[in-house]
Amino acid sequence: MKRTGPTNIHLRLLISRLRKAARRYDAPIWRRVAELLEKPRRQRIAVNISRINRYTQDGDVVVVPGKVLSCGTLDRKVVVAAWAFSGKAREKIERVGRAISIDELLEEVPDGRGVKIIA
Repeated sequence: MKRTGPTNIHLRLLISRLRKAARRYDAPIWRRVAELLEKPRRQRIAVNISRINRYTQDGDVVVVPGKVLSCGTLDRKVVVAAWAFSGKAREKIERVGRAISIDELLEEVPDGRGVKIIA
């Protein structure tokens, strides 16, 4: 039988850790992030910085289950966690806030309280 889902071992391990955290801390946000990361590559999420700026306030913690792209500007101090960042997007975010991986966010906020999904 052919394996379905992501073939990237790092992504598969992250999805596994997210599902375990969802069960351990009763945090449905991590289950939803895992579901979104499991989608086929052609359906994976890509979010521009302008969208993050539009839907956040200062101090928000945001997770993007996909890639963050650099179109737009960010003028709010936010923490953005994503599977991947374009080079320019990481630079723009780090000028104002923090750009971290989903793994790092999972360690910082294991129960998922106060985390928003932007898709």
